Amino acid sequence: MTRIQLWRAAAGRRGDDARFSETSLFDKLAGHAAAAGREVIEKVLWLWFASRRADLPVWARTTVYGALAYFVLPTDAIPDLLPGLGYTDDIGVLSWALVTIASYVDADVKRRTGELLSKLFAGSATPST
Repeated sequence: MTRIQLWRAAAGRRGDDARFSETSLFDKLAGHAAAAGREVIEKVLWLWFASRRADLPVWARTTVYGALAYFVLPTDAIPDLLPGLGYTDDIGVLSWALVTIASYVDADVKRRTGELLSKLFAGSATPST
């Protein structure tokens, strides 16, 4: 299974009927996971899995999707291609969104994220969080 197939399968992606935003997100994750680092990807996945909760209110879902859209954008305040700096603005936006919806990032969201991170970073030297 390729890395992109692993991302999509683990997140419950439904193939051709998935929205463009899901495609953009998982394409970015698959292509930039190593460059972004485990901490950034963990925050993205916490937000993603929290957004899948049925009890998430519209205002919280809007916050999550806004932060994830910012992460996906190729041009933002600090271009992602700059070594060492590229994802600092993304982590700020993702962190703000997480603080805003913190009560919806429960043990199940963290468990699902941990399982996916373990698979995706299995060959890396980065310790588990």
